[in-house]
Amino acid sequence: MSTSKSELGAGYRPRIALTSGEPAGIGPELCAQLAARGLGDADVICLGDQDLLRQRARCAGVELDATPLIVSHQPLAVPSVAGQLDVRNAGYVISLLDHALQGLATGDYDAMVTAPVQKSVIAESGVRFSGHTEYLAEKTGGQRSVMMLVADELKVALATTHLPLRQVPDALSMPALCEILEIMNRDLKSLWGISKPRIAVTGLNPHAGENGLLGSEEQTVIGPAIERARTQGIDAFGPIPADTAFVPREMTKYDAILAMYHDQGLPVLKHAGFGAAINVTLGLPIIRTSVDHGTALSLAGSGKADVGSLAAALDLAIDLVQRKRQIKSAHLKVDGR
Repeated sequence: MSTSKSELGAGYRPRIALTSGEPAGIGPELCAQLAARGLGDADVICLGDQDLLRQRARCAGVELDATPLIVSHQPLAVPSVAGQLDVRNAGYVISLLDHALQGLATGDYDAMVTAPVQKSVIAESGVRFSGHTEYLAEKTGGQRSVMMLVADELKVALATTHLPLRQVPDALSMPALCEILEIMNRDLKSLWGISKPRIAVTGLNPHAGENGLLGSEEQTVIGPAIERARTQGIDAFGPIPADTAFVPREMTKYDAILAMYHDQGLPVLKHAGFGAAINVTLGLPIIRTSVDHGTALSLAGSGKADVGSLAAALDLAIDLVQRKRQIKSAHLKVDGR
């Protein structure tokens, strides 16, 4: 078996694949702003059309060739105009993800950081795509993935992601919730170094169902999943009403919160850390972080987009790569005596 670059000795600089996202959105100029800010202790390879990146960099007042950013040229299908979506470039956006995944598989990259994409345009092109999280999970073996957003110490994971609200109750099951809790428990240990993660689990219904008066999912699905997880040594607590779980004094009791659906957990997190929050995909055989916002078409080409979330995503990716290497090195020393 070959040795990947991420397993090399001390002093190795992580290599991070940075996908520039939807060409009509703010992703390309954010990549340039990130390069101007500084890339930290890593080599960052930006996947995207080099002419597009240079053009949007100038919109942000950045001369791309004067930055340390390495560009891996991936040509657009057709020229892109800031703020104007073009379905003909949907394949280009997908190709950026696929090139990053290929590099991760060969060990050329240690992690990937993704700028935002426009899901509707990709779906319109005929590609089944409900989001980065689901696409990357399918491409890396089809295992369950978990979407978690991070803002400082607040970590909120989602039991369901990009679903219409009316489909959420049917998407919840005890086996799925148990698997999600296992993934959270494992990755909070292996990536964040939390020895015994404490995970709060919200209810689905108001007041966590109020003993069945306002819904039965807490009694039939969520509660039993928590009990099973606890028998497996996972410190899971709940179901807790969502309006209680996110009270500041309650949040300090837990290392992470598992919310049942997208708009139950993420409004609180984005209020706490919008512009600096990070999207992390748990459960994958790769490290992937992303921004907490969309393509912001109205800002594209203006140079006014805030690079804070992308910068935080890169910093976290570098940190997770280094921490994973340290943990692996420690295990090798123990095994090798």
